[in-house]
Amino acid sequence: MFTKAITRKPCKALIDGISTAQFCDGTPDYETAVKQHDCYVTTLRELGLAVTDLEADERYPDSCFVEDPAVVMERCAIITNPARESRNGEKIEIEQTIKKFYNDDQIFHIESPGTLEGGDVMRVGDHFYVGLSDRTNEEGAKQFHEIVTKFGYTSSTVPVTEGLHLKDFAIYLENNNLLVTSLMDQEPSFQNFNRFVIDPEELYAINSLYINGTVLVPASYPKTKALIETLGYPVKLVDTSEFRKIDGSLTCLSLRF
Repeated sequence: MFTKAITRKPCKALIDGISTAQFCDGTPDYETAVKQHDCYVTTLRELGLAVTDLEADERYPDSCFVEDPAVVMERCAIITNPARESRNGEKIEIEQTIKKFYNDDQIFHIESPGTLEGGDVMRVGDHFYVGLSDRTNEEGAKQFHEIVTKFGYTSSTVPVTEGLHLKDFAIYLENNNLLVTSLMDQEPSFQNFNRFVIDPEELYAINSLYINGTVLVPASYPKTKALIETLGYPVKLVDTSEFRKIDGSLTCLSLRF
């Protein structure tokens, strides 16, 4: 059960955010992105979360994607070490807010040469799947494992063989249900899940977000919406089209705990 979330308003420098164009070409419109972010925060609050919505930080174009510089859970919080230099300062800023919710002995750091970003960390119960990607390396995953196991959690690694982060290609919705691409459907670590392969035309919608029984689904992906509804979840549509242009999606816009 999530009770709290941390978000950060998009900055005007958003148009300079890192993009692989894996989901969409184009430059985000700042004003539209602000409106979409406001709706996202409102939706989290409607689902019962107390949201700390941080002010925009113009120094970091990608800073609205607060999920990457930290991983939070009930027993501890981990400040990550983003692989891209342009994002590395975000971890310093997010830690100031993390300290409002965790004691100093609950806060840990991924240290170089380890790299890790929250978009590569997928939680299933008390287990974490850590994607090995261009953003998260073996050393970062090793440090993550050493930290979380101190608090009774477990972790394992899976390869990210397509795109940016693990959670762009596999998302856990609770009740043993997993949304995946056709490639991730073959991943040995996921074979005991109920796996649902998303239509390639709706790949972006894999990154849907389960919160307290409801699933947030990106707007304009009717096949994925219908699939999730057939699994018995109430659905809320959230438009993140501007964030899509810089590889952003529903999970990366908040830290939930």
